[in-house]
Amino acid sequence: MPTDFRSLNLVGQSPIFLQALCLIDRVSECDATVLIEGETGTGKELAARAIHYLSRRRTAPFVPVNCGAIPESLVESELFGHVRGAFTDAREARDGVIAQARGGTLLLDEVDALSPRSQVALLRFLQDQEYRPVGGRVVQQADVRVIATTNADLAGLAARGQYRQDLLFRLDLLFVHLPPLRERGDDAQRMAEVFVSRFSQQYGTPPKTLHPDTLDFLSRYNWPGNVRELENVIHREYLLGDGPVIRVTSAHRSLESGEGLRSHWLTTLEFRAAKAQMIAEFERAYLVELLSRTNGNLSRAAKVSGKERSRLGKLVRKYGLSRTQFAKSA
Repeated sequence: MPTDFRSLNLVGQSPIFLQALCLIDRVSECDATVLIEGETGTGKELAARAIHYLSRRRTAPFVPVNCGAIPESLVESELFGHVRGAFTDAREARDGVIAQARGGTLLLDEVDALSPRSQVALLRFLQDQEYRPVGGRVVQQADVRVIATTNADLAGLAARGQYRQDLLFRLDLLFVHLPPLRERGDDAQRMAEVFVSRFSQQYGTPPKTLHPDTLDFLSRYNWPGNVRELENVIHREYLLGDGPVIRVTSAHRSLESGEGLRSHWLTTLEFRAAKAQMIAEFERAYLVELLSRTNGNLSRAAKVSGKERSRLGKLVRKYGLSRTQFAKSA
């Protein structure tokens, strides 16, 4: 394959992944809307960036926006911008992300998180690439390529009436599916070696090697968090491991190393207290993972967890967690 995808942080040689790379190469040649689908952590934003930097728009801005992190009342202002005085806090005019991405690419991350009202606004824009800033009178013509990503089955959501089918048709003009890591053969080992080399350069330390037990674990583990989980595991072991050889036999170092200690103190507690302690541990760990995956968006977290937003908010406060610490930086 002539394109150097490794320089774009897309690493792998499995046939199913090479098919995805070929498709990324092809769709970068045009300006049509692309929908990238894949599980959490499969590298959807990396794929979107690759499409942008391989396209004729590479010298213009690439602007990502997390749809799940925008309050419903601010979606139109975030997309289209607003004029001064358009609403109470609009003390000055501000460009939306469409204007910020002029000539380049706009990435709509987690496009499945848009509310019905927001879906209508996006659909209207995609139909003719025209928009009007909130409070403005002049219709403006956009010059931007739109790429959308999702870890949900949009077709299934649309079939159940939970997502606008006409919007899906607009987004799904070109489609790229990123396979989960568990289906990519030896790619986990290849990427682990790349991560080790990258961390060696980042921290200015002598190169490390992967122990045979590590290579065996990498091929056996299911990787529910995909590439992101793999990178975190290798990063952690690179920093905490002793010596020039990295040995990984579990993706959950803290659970593995603390099992004996936990068993000891649990059996010294009265049953009810031990049960309460374990429930508290589970609840906090669940909230941390939930808020991490939803970037601190409480409404989205409530939807994912099946709990009422107010009850989930109380639980978050109970464990001293702050939604802002999980929000993506701008």
